[in-house]
Amino acid sequence: MDAINPATGERIATYEPDSASDIEATLARADDAFADWRERPIREREELLAAAGDVLRENKRKYAELMTEEMGKPISQAVSEVEKCAWICDHYAEHASAYLQPDGHPAPPGANVETVYDPLGPVLAVMPWNFPFWQVFRFAAPYLTAGNVGLLKHASNVPGCATAIEEVFREAGYPEGVFQTLLIGSEAVDDVLADDRVRAATLTGSGPAGRAVAATAGENLKKTVLELGGSDPFVVLDDADLDEAAETGAWARNLNGGQSCIAAKRFVVHTDVYDAFIDRLVEEVESLTVGDPTDGATDVGPQASPDLMDDLHEQVQQSIDAGATVLTGGGPLDRDGAFYEPTVLAEVPEGCPADSEELFGPVAAVFEVENEAEAIEKANDTEFGLGASVWTEDRDRGRRVARQIDAGCTYVNQLVRSDPRVPFGGVGISGYGRELSEAGIKEFVNRKTLWVE
Repeated sequence: MDAINPATGERIATYEPDSASDIEATLARADDAFADWRERPIREREELLAAAGDVLRENKRKYAELMTEEMGKPISQAVSEVEKCAWICDHYAEHASAYLQPDGHPAPPGANVETVYDPLGPVLAVMPWNFPFWQVFRFAAPYLTAGNVGLLKHASNVPGCATAIEEVFREAGYPEGVFQTLLIGSEAVDDVLADDRVRAATLTGSGPAGRAVAATAGENLKKTVLELGGSDPFVVLDDADLDEAAETGAWARNLNGGQSCIAAKRFVVHTDVYDAFIDRLVEEVESLTVGDPTDGATDVGPQASPDLMDDLHEQVQQSIDAGATVLTGGGPLDRDGAFYEPTVLAEVPEGCPADSEELFGPVAAVFEVENEAEAIEKANDTEFGLGASVWTEDRDRGRRVARQIDAGCTYVNQLVRSDPRVPFGGVGISGYGRELSEAGIKEFVNRKTLWVE
């Protein structure tokens, strides 16, 4: 596995993939570790998680630089990502015990009935490259603290991040085998998931990858949580604060180089404010600094690889050929590295890639609608259903419109984000199940009824 710096095209390091015997040893360690780990008092598991948060804070610059090197995230955003991982450790270190308290039920005289929450066992996590630390801690913090053990199959272009995360848990004092990284390709996932020692799986990634994991898990009757792609609408109504909406919208589309499932991708704008909003959005997009991701002043770094950039540009070009108008950007930058211009497309025809597909890069598609009802209709005109953002000065109106959008999470006057305190996940082809908060920690437990007379 070669780690390639997408800003320079240089090879950073080469990692040897795990052999069949390595995989077997990893699974055996996980199975052995679970037998002891599940019996640890939850307070001990919370204390270890708090220690992992400390390790992250102590090494945040080192881990941030590793992310920037491997997948091109601007360094300021990479530092923020490590800090967010420490926050999720803090959250579950404080709240896991309360989340997993037994729930009582009505019972006949002389009986006590409750639901208790027991861990399942080794959980396989298939994780993406775009948030290489956050996506992993989003699964590891709750699931390990619930008493499961973790097996990470990370994206092949961030092997250094994968091994560094294992280092975090080791330095925090976790027992051997409680969290392990598998350096394997996608072709090996089916065999690992089918192994009897693996009890469940979670995946964040593409639709095809999600379907493949769900199919194998289904054949083996194993629980899964899938967080897949998104084509999130960013709805701007006629009474929105246009300056704030444009500033936030430009950031929501271009954060992390636009490589985010919950990025604002389809801007649905009321006709009464369409021209004014477009002018502001283009101005905000053009003000973003594109460049060296190691520079703290950079807003937008490279795409994660030249191949991904080429795929994005093909979608943009097909949309332009279908009739979309380029208001700014529109192609790769003439420089070394996989840099793509922050782009705004208007007059986007129905059915072209910018309308119907997920564009995983810094490209905003803008749609003009006549009224609120049409805005809701356009927001829901997609197979995806991850997040949505609605902008209006009337909070009651925003709540009403947000309730009518088919998505796992809807935000009014705020960009879509994942937060440890609230459930996160999608509907439709954006996946199923929930991560984070109490809902997330209970995804991979046995909700056991305990009746005592």
